[in-house]
Amino acid sequence: MSKVKYYYDSETLSYRKIERKKRTTFKYGLVFLLAAGLFGFLFVFIGSHYFESPKEKALARELENMKLQYQLLDKKMDEAQEVLANVEERDNAIYRLYFEANPIPEEQRKAGFGGINRYKTLEGFDNSKLIIEANKRMDILQKQIVVQSKSLDEVAILAEDKEKFLAAIPAIQPVNNKDLTRMASGYGMRTDPFTKARKMHYGMDFTAPRGTAVYAAGDGVVTRADNNSSGYGKHIRIDHGFGYTSLYAHLYKYNVKKNQKVKRGDLIGFVGSTGRSEAPHLHYEIFKDKERINPIHFYYGNLSPEEFSKLLEKASLENQSLD
Repeated sequence: MSKVKYYYDSETLSYRKIERKKRTTFKYGLVFLLAAGLFGFLFVFIGSHYFESPKEKALARELENMKLQYQLLDKKMDEAQEVLANVEERDNAIYRLYFEANPIPEEQRKAGFGGINRYKTLEGFDNSKLIIEANKRMDILQKQIVVQSKSLDEVAILAEDKEKFLAAIPAIQPVNNKDLTRMASGYGMRTDPFTKARKMHYGMDFTAPRGTAVYAAGDGVVTRADNNSSGYGKHIRIDHGFGYTSLYAHLYKYNVKKNQKVKRGDLIGFVGSTGRSEAPHLHYEIFKDKERINPIHFYYGNLSPEEFSKLLEKASLENQSLD
């Protein structure tokens, strides 16, 4: 119950009850409400700026943790970029160079993304710049990895072809040095043993006893093992692929048959003197794209530099061939 207030009336010399007007009551009430609202606003304003609620504290911790995770992600992307750059350098400077493939242009490796804004949905947030930059780096890194992956796939195919090529190319002397009597005649103009006229000798003659082992100079498929070619007698031809064919003539007998697959170093036949031959020897020829070439360049597989030097010296002598 509210207190009743009085005032002293000097005219009537008596106390009178104070009657508060409604307008005054309303005014006081309005002032009170305004003061309370202002005080509440100041309380909330000051509290929101200088004091954190538990929820705000949790959100702040979560934000700090997110920033830390982005920093760690950025560092990992730097490391990945460094590793990828090293792989790209080796890819261009070693792998593709070795396999005779054109290097991938730098602009193709580093190309960005044109067209529409891919990151529009990430705009408008407090940390949009951080998020957009991280996404851009990740997208570019992924594209570079795809480019490099395709390049390594290509290099793997080139390596496989190169391995097949290196195994197939005729690269060893078809008769062991220990079995040779001598290297009788090389590639070039030589004296014919029957007509005594100078003519082109398209192979190399290795003198060895009848029955000496003859080996395949490279991987391939036997296309002929017969004596149906004039002058060669019993002979073998091996198709090595990549345009290479090797021929082994004047054999005593065969150790392979037509369409048989052989590996470099396989025993394919034995030295003889069949066909147009003056004495037991192996006549050896190499064809590249159906053209005869000098076999002297294809002995890096089993001769030392000293042995090759001696062979080269003997092969260069213009003497009499044995066929």
